[in-house]
Amino acid sequence: MLIPLIGMPQGAEWLVILAIVILVFGAAKLPELARGTGQALRIFKTETKGLRDDDDKAETKAPEQLDAPRATESEQAVPERRDDTTA
Repeated sequence: MLIPLIGMPQGAEWLVILAIVILVFGAAKLPELARGTGQALRIFKTETKGLRDDDDKAETKAPEQLDAPRATESEQAVPERRDDTTA
């Protein structure tokens, strides 16, 4: 049994909304408006998918990076010391 959500437009309300949209934008602009909305949704979808992929990559790389020992910057900058006193 489907219970309709309270406050959601149904049947006749959608017709009134469509009529108002046609009056505001004009019938000639509706295809252009729909095309622009579709492109915006596609761009949004690809960007959110890209963010999810980046998060997945970061999660899979994080445990590997934690296991590997890393030298600090000070350890990398200090050259090995040689004893040249016995020349």
